[in-house]
Amino acid sequence: MDTKYQVTGMSCAACSARVEKAVNAVDGVQSCAVSLLTNSMQVSGEAAPEAVIAAVTAAGYGAALQSGSGAKAAEPPLRDTETPKLKRRLIASLIVLPVLMYCTMGHHMLGAPLPAFLAENPVALGLMQLLLTGIVMVINQQFFISGFRAAIKRAPNMDTLVACGAAVSFLWSVCILFAMSGAQLRGDAAAVSAYAEQFYFESAAMILTLITVGKTLEARAKGKTTDALQSLMQLAPQTAVIIENGTEREVPVSAVRQGMLFAVHPGAQIPADGIVREGSGAVDESALTGESLPVDKTAGDPVTAGTINRSGYLRCEATRIGEDTALSQIIRMVSDAAASKAPIAKTADKVAGIFVPAVMAVAAVTFLVWMLLGQTAGFALARAVSVLVISCPCSLGLATPVAIMVGSGVGAKCGILFKNAAALEETGRIRVVALDKTGTVTAGQPHVTDIIPADGISRTQLLTEAAALEQHSEHPLAKAVMQAAEQAGIHAPAVTEFSALTGSGVTAKLNGTPLLGCKEETAAQHTEIPADMREKAKALSEAGRTPLFFLRNGVLTGMIAAADVIKPDSADAIAKLKALGTEVVLLTGDNERTAAAIGREAGVDRIIANVLPEGKEQVIRELSEKGKVCMIGDGINDAPALTRADIGMAIGAGTDVAIDAADVVLMQSSLTDALNALRLSRKTLKNIRENLFWAFFYNVIGIPLAAGVLVPFGLTLSPMFGAAAMSLSSFCVVTNALRLNLFKPEKAEPLTAVPAGNNEKGAVEIMAATLLIKGMMCPHCEAHVRKALGQMEGVTVVSVSHEEAKAVVETAAPILEEDFRAVIADAGYELIGIE
Repeated sequence: MDTKYQVTGMSCAACSARVEKAVNAVDGVQSCAVSLLTNSMQVSGEAAPEAVIAAVTAAGYGAALQSGSGAKAAEPPLRDTETPKLKRRLIASLIVLPVLMYCTMGHHMLGAPLPAFLAENPVALGLMQLLLTGIVMVINQQFFISGFRAAIKRAPNMDTLVACGAAVSFLWSVCILFAMSGAQLRGDAAAVSAYAEQFYFESAAMILTLITVGKTLEARAKGKTTDALQSLMQLAPQTAVIIENGTEREVPVSAVRQGMLFAVHPGAQIPADGIVREGSGAVDESALTGESLPVDKTAGDPVTAGTINRSGYLRCEATRIGEDTALSQIIRMVSDAAASKAPIAKTADKVAGIFVPAVMAVAAVTFLVWMLLGQTAGFALARAVSVLVISCPCSLGLATPVAIMVGSGVGAKCGILFKNAAALEETGRIRVVALDKTGTVTAGQPHVTDIIPADGISRTQLLTEAAALEQHSEHPLAKAVMQAAEQAGIHAPAVTEFSALTGSGVTAKLNGTPLLGCKEETAAQHTEIPADMREKAKALSEAGRTPLFFLRNGVLTGMIAAADVIKPDSADAIAKLKALGTEVVLLTGDNERTAAAIGREAGVDRIIANVLPEGKEQVIRELSEKGKVCMIGDGINDAPALTRADIGMAIGAGTDVAIDAADVVLMQSSLTDALNALRLSRKTLKNIRENLFWAFFYNVIGIPLAAGVLVPFGLTLSPMFGAAAMSLSSFCVVTNALRLNLFKPEKAEPLTAVPAGNNEKGAVEIMAATLLIKGMMCPHCEAHVRKALGQMEGVTVVSVSHEEAKAVVETAAPILEEDFRAVIADAGYELIGIE
């Protein structure tokens, strides 16, 4: 039995490892998985919840059952409460720190003026530094509470390093302040001046403030982890139209019971999993299967909750309701995957348990050795304190977060949003890349690829009659035909007696002559299809395209094929991903024929088709045996796989759920950005390793010097020089991290739709336009505008920038400004002009 808990008090990977170790020791626990990002824990076994909670409490943390796991369950926090607290701490620290730095560095190094009572009295200046540093320490007291509590539990963590460094710097400075006061009372001006150079108050305050910056960014990312679950829950239907005694009545979806009949009108969501009993329709299942085309449903076919009936009228019998529906299972899988994902163990956290005790031991041994060698207590204490000060964990603590912050900023400039530090670190370790097909590798909507007229029929005539037939249809293939007609400058003539034959095609009359557009099987029932036309249709089908046959008065006029074509940059990006040493897998819910055609064109290593959301999540598990796995997708159906993968990447133009469930968001909707994400992450990892090497190398050299190994040669290292070395170490780490700003991303080709093939006039001329948009405030606004414009027929979005307040689009045919204005207004923004 799996039980979920909410855990409080964790601050780093060492904390989550400590909780796992404590819970795994409880009798009856088979396995325990702790997620630092969601502050949750999933425990498998028969252990009593009270025993599990007691073990967590004994380890120094808090725990409570999640909602639904027991009578006394605690509601899991869906609202981010940690980030506001850290923001307040950071702002308060940044108010005090500049004043402290002015009194220390500004006065001593730059000669900045101070009030006379401070400038002429070093003790008063020392007291001012003590007061300001004390304020910063009180503001950030959580570091000391967490760090020393962990040390008492014999599980030192990152907070322990920070607390020790700040505390030692502060206590040494306090001791120096007392010594300075004595020297001033004795009138020893030289000693007072010497002591004034040995304060490290600013080091303590700076350590706490810089680490708080990193903690704030981390907490902000953690606070976003529940957005995916909230978005998924909002997708669940709220109402249903049930049928009782032949009468339709709208009720809350919770009132639907198994065996009830419910009606689904065009454009409505299906409220429960069920079976079609009467009627027919075209159901959009892309949210669950990734299939870009609606699926025809007739009596006896299954339907799924959360999918949308695009056309037709359905009467269905409910078979699965509530938590048993496929959508609810997807929600549950996203939650479980988030809870069971192993936390990323930061290198600094891994060494913290060894580094801190080792440094303290070295300091103690240093003190004892010099006392045994006959030195004074002051000399021995100075050497011990030098060891502690020079080994201050500032460089060790900054090695990872500074590189992460710079790497994240560079990624944002390139349109790559890493949601947290773990995502940026782990992306560089990816060995397998799994790609969703629809909307990720492909454009996400069908386009006409082939126009093949019958003998004696011109292309223009075929396309004109096809457009006349399809102009009243809502089917995506019909929209593709209409787009091709617009590109060719064809105006669809009016028809009468239009009728959509679900699963068969469409019919109408043009000037009294019957027209029919349908699949090959239906066309064969009305006329004889030439052998060469059948061969072409077969070849098109094997290439993953959908052939549509058109008849006039029972005579075949030709065939038009449409397909969801790959994006222009997909094949090049996939080739470069493979060149990085990654295996590229196409993972889709589409049929094998279509998937194989797209896979060949894109150049992937492996194709896995006919995979439902549950299957995608399982495939990711299997692929993880080969190494770290990255899943790239854009649909709701990708959410479980995005969460299960070591790294989930969401195409920016995809659904909000996919974006929320992913670790990385590609704002430009281009696979080239996935390539850049891997390249940037690997450079960041290399930078982190360089920083850690310098931090450890500095300690390996500095600690023996501080301990006094060169004293026999007349060389000693005072705490003042130890602090200077520590500052130099931090400066080198930060400077090295800034080199990441030199990263040059690969450039993607403009995302333009592929025009219809076999065009007698050649390629369709593409026109570019720059839309000036008011109201965009953030990257999320960019995503909303991109999504709205991308749904316009004939429009391809090249770029959207909230900073420049504009969007660049390309169109294959002229579009009225009023049309752009209406679409942008519906998205919640204002079009103020077109360049």
